[in-house]
Amino acid sequence: MQIKKLSKKFVKLNLKVYISGVSILKIAKIGHPILLKKTKEVKEIGSDSIKKTVYDMSETMIDTNGAGLAAPQVHINRQILIFRNPDIVKENQKIEITALINPTIEKITEETDDAWEGCLSIPGMLGLVRRYSKIKYSGYDLEGNIISNEAEDLHARIVQHEFDHLNGILYIHRLAHKDAFGFEAEIEKHWKQNEDNKN
Repeated sequence: MQIKKLSKKFVKLNLKVYISGVSILKIAKIGHPILLKKTKEVKEIGSDSIKKTVYDMSETMIDTNGAGLAAPQVHINRQILIFRNPDIVKENQKIEITALINPTIEKITEETDDAWEGCLSIPGMLGLVRRYSKIKYSGYDLEGNIISNEAEDLHARIVQHEFDHLNGILYIHRLAHKDAFGFEAEIEKHWKQNEDNKN
C-alpha cells in the first residue's frame, strides 16, 4: 500500500521530544522468520529508545513510500505500528503520522470489502484481500497516553494490515481466493482490466 512520495519538509511527527540521528532501517522481506512471529508487548513506553524506534520507522516509511509500517518489518520484535491516514494526505500538506504502541483493534461492522494490497515486505506483488470495512483501534502514544479512534475504508485497511504484522500474519495469508496474487504489473494488466470490463 504505497502512496505518492511527498517532500520530507511536509512531515509532521506528533512527538514532543526531538531525537537526533534518525536512520533508514532495513526492511525484512518475505522469508525472514521475524515476519511470522508474534511480537512482544512494549513495557518501556515513553522511553527515548522507543521514541527513537518510532522516528526511525517513520523515516523509513516515508523513504519507501509506505502508507504504514510495523516494527517486525524492520526487524524489531515489539508491538509498534505507524501509519498515515490516506484521507488527509494531499499535495503540499503535512503528513500526519500516527504511532500506536501495544495496539488492539475490533470490528465495528460485519461488512467486508475486497481490495488489492501491497506490502513493503513483499515488494512488487499485489494480493486481493478481504478486510472489515470499519474498525475501532486503540493503543498508546509515545508519552503513554491512550489513543482510540474509528477508521473505515482504506484507513481501516491500512491499520488492519499493519496490525496483522504484529501477529505474524502477512496479507498473503488473507487472500480473498488463492489465485488473487501476483506481480503488480501483471495484476494491473490483467485482473484490473477484467474488473473494469465488468463495470
